[in-house]
Amino acid sequence: FQYGDPVRNLGFTRADEAPLDYRQSYYGPGLRQDSRSTNLFGQVRYRISPSFTSTTYLTSSHSYSQGNGPYFYLGSNAAVSGGTITTPGVNTLLRADQSTQDSRNQLFEVQQLFNGDFQLGGLRNRVVLGLDFLRIDSNQDFLGGIIDQVPIRSVSPGYPQGYDYRAYFTGATVRAIYAANPPFPYLVTTKANTYSAFVSDVLNLTDKLSVLAAVRVDRYDNKGGLYYFPVAGYAQTAASPKFGVVYQPVKDRVALFANYQNSFRNQNSSFFDAQGQSFATRPEHANQWEAGVKLDAASGRLGASLSYYDIRVSDILRTLGYTPANVAIQSQDGNQRSRGAELSITANPVAGLNFVGGFAYNYSAFENTSDDVNGRRPETASSPYLANAWLSYRQPTGALRGLGLGVGGNYASDNLIINRVSLGEFTLPSYTVLNASIFYDQKHYRLSAKVDNLTDTHYWLGYTTMNPQKLRNIVGSVAYKF
Repeated sequence: FQYGDPVRNLGFTRADEAPLDYRQSYYGPGLRQDSRSTNLFGQVRYRISPSFTSTTYLTSSHSYSQGNGPYFYLGSNAAVSGGTITTPGVNTLLRADQSTQDSRNQLFEVQQLFNGDFQLGGLRNRVVLGLDFLRIDSNQDFLGGIIDQVPIRSVSPGYPQGYDYRAYFTGATVRAIYAANPPFPYLVTTKANTYSAFVSDVLNLTDKLSVLAAVRVDRYDNKGGLYYFPVAGYAQTAASPKFGVVYQPVKDRVALFANYQNSFRNQNSSFFDAQGQSFATRPEHANQWEAGVKLDAASGRLGASLSYYDIRVSDILRTLGYTPANVAIQSQDGNQRSRGAELSITANPVAGLNFVGGFAYNYSAFENTSDDVNGRRPETASSPYLANAWLSYRQPTGALRGLGLGVGGNYASDNLIINRVSLGEFTLPSYTVLNASIFYDQKHYRLSAKVDNLTDTHYWLGYTTMNPQKLRNIVGSVAYKF
């Protein structure tokens, strides 16, 4: 969607009403990106005593990207004409590119854990003591812009034979445009160290009642860099406690649980207030309460869990307005509320037959942010209702032993990806996607075939964007076991 263009100018409010060809590619050859990554992991485990173990984890990750990232805007007639056309409608597709050049990201982490399981005062304690060091060195170089605008319908006035979308928006053309008129680069560089310490203890008061207490402390040391604008170095410390309780009225069959936890997220940025002063952003904090029940019945053949949660996020950065130079004036006092329920069920009623299913509901809304979104669901919150199910059967005995099949799917309700007073509302419609598989599994080999999106459903995902997903596709595989 073109930035700042209200939904009412489009003439439609849902992705399935857009005048786009679901199967049409809107760009040509050569628009590709070279991405490479290397990940190394190491683990050293040492038993100090029968009650204590030491585990050291080492992680090193390197990634690189360079190349094009094509994307598109729906250009309303009002926006494209500069306001001379007021009738809602879309006849134009704006084609754009966001490239990366020599962008690199490096991560190094060392984590040391001491795990203890011992009796103290006749009560069982399961203790974790941990230290963590994380270093991030990121250099991201973005560039790009709008390349051209084309008719949104292939066959349209001026193009009776159909518009060739592959003819101009190509890798060679984009490189030539950038060579003639270098685009403005957007640099994001970060060098930051995080030093963490944490401790937790699960205490069994009885064989049916246990309690948890934990705390984590992070020291965040940002060395400074660029986030479109220079960001001065700064250091912050944040602490996060957690408490929980589990009671089993029927041991190993029914468990009631409740917990509270605080979490935080370093935002790695700065902001300008209404007086023009620059401040480093504080960590966002979330306080979560959760309670629920877990069931294990029929000797493990039926399991279920049901939980309810309530989350309040504070210290959200919100925009109050803009300076004449188009610099955002912000304040870090926004809040967000989220609450919901989750249900999961597993069943193995007879040998070879398995069922897994789940359902989730989430309510989310901004509080004390800007008038444009106050009380509204965040555009990145996804669908409020989600469900999934998978039923499979594997023949356990006889001549057909190892032959199996499965069927299932996923459901998501309507998703508001634009939800503002100023812009209106735009919806990605609800969808149900069905999948199926068949396999023949033997001791030394496995043959399988899987069909995703069995009914060839048109559906979209996205966070403030509409991204069409794959139609029906079939994948077969052959595996040999040594």
